[in-house]
Amino acid sequence: MRIALFQPDIAGNVGAVLRIGACFDTPVDLIEPMGFAWDDKRVARAGMDYIDHVRIARHANWDAFLGSVTSRIVLFTTKSAQRFDETQFAAGDILLFGSESAGAPDYVRARADLRVRIPMRPITRSLNLSVSAGIALAEALRQTKGFPE
Repeated sequence: MRIALFQPDIAGNVGAVLRIGACFDTPVDLIEPMGFAWDDKRVARAGMDYIDHVRIARHANWDAFLGSVTSRIVLFTTKSAQRFDETQFAAGDILLFGSESAGAPDYVRARADLRVRIPMRPITRSLNLSVSAGIALAEALRQTKGFPE
């Protein structure tokens, strides 16, 4: 299982996702360009001392990321009818999330092997990126019995 962030905008969100990755022994892929400098103090603050305990792969762009893909890409998007809690996850899945400001562009959506959504109340627009990643990863790990001991 891996978490991948497509062109994330907010350093604090990336730091929080890195912390999730560290806690659940899940690698995190960062697909550039990002909306902040990698040495941004907010990444370190949100990731705290957990950043040393997560495997991070930075990819210069979408094509570079695709070069590392050997398993199914599951895109989490509000533009899907398929609910994530009705989806069967596999241990090797890559859980992909679009940027905070723009989501995932059409070419990313088209390449995803599966597109799913986290159901929410109709009057709400979206969840925070790191919250979405945590919800998605927890369900995928539950299904695949992938939680650390």
